[in-house]
Amino acid sequence: MTSHDDTTLTYLDSADVARLCDGLPVADLAHDTLLAYRRKEAGLTPEAALRWTTPSGASARSLILPGWADGAYGCKIINASLGNRLLGRPRAAGLVVLDDPETARPVCIMEGGRISALRTAGVSIAALRAVRDLAAVRRVAFLGCGRQAEVHRELLASACPGVEELFVHDQDADRAEELAARWRAADPAVAVTVTADARAAVERAQVTVAVTTTTQPYVELDWVPTGGTFVNVSLDDAAESLLLGCDHLFVDDWELVVDDDHRLLGRLARAGRVAGPGTDAPAGGRSVDASLPELFAGDYARTVAEDDRVVINPFGMGVQDIALAAAVYARAVEQGVGLSLAH
Repeated sequence: MTSHDDTTLTYLDSADVARLCDGLPVADLAHDTLLAYRRKEAGLTPEAALRWTTPSGASARSLILPGWADGAYGCKIINASLGNRLLGRPRAAGLVVLDDPETARPVCIMEGGRISALRTAGVSIAALRAVRDLAAVRRVAFLGCGRQAEVHRELLASACPGVEELFVHDQDADRAEELAARWRAADPAVAVTVTADARAAVERAQVTVAVTTTTQPYVELDWVPTGGTFVNVSLDDAAESLLLGCDHLFVDDWELVVDDDHRLLGRLARAGRVAGPGTDAPAGGRSVDASLPELFAGDYARTVAEDDRVVINPFGMGVQDIALAAAVYARAVEQGVGLSLAH
């Protein structure tokens, strides 16, 4: 990101961000950012987390994720409350702040919900492309029917043009039916089935994308069919049997996983049950097979066979948000989009 007039602060609202994101090669950007991270041409610092219980009793949190990529510096602030759905609001919302690389003054503030959702889905698609022939994917399942499901489906529609069946499950059956109705209307050629339980969705799909809010692992190894790929986007859908028993296990950054005390994989690592990439498996446990940067760089020696079970377990890295936000801001500058605010 090149330096611009840092006496002006540009604000991009959700409509601006949506328009500027349209047509961006999000999966390619996610792929390239992780390779830059491996080369130490992009990076991040530890996130800060504020957690509380709302007056209505819901769990809430605010995360601040600083990062830098290709000369762009800034942070994502992403907040969420599990009670928002009952208020008719999205679970998560936030902002991305970009800084001038020379003066460090903020130069852009943009709505962060779309950025966060797109970069998450972009990482998923980039990882799937690295392990599977997406042209052969016909059946996809979604566990959870919120914004992340919508955005993943949006990117999968172009990445997997041969998809014929979608299976969706949510603990809120009405929410699942509403999502299914929208997807049927958007593409009548694709069959959309709401399943009564999560297992029925996973067992019928070649690719499953878990985008729930659960903190209780529940997807067992024998749910995932031979040759299936499980993308564990949310906290804790994959159970211990799946994490330990799958044929290939990939993470985006092992240190982030180990340091986190909210996810099962991190707890297994600290308990000595799972070791990092390139290390010997502990007795009765396993090693992570590779990080996504290693996989993308072609440094993963093992072949992913057609009948192997694969788990992709990305932690989520703020550097991805900064890279995508910088691309959006560059478009905004080029097109003269946004509200200018004087410092």
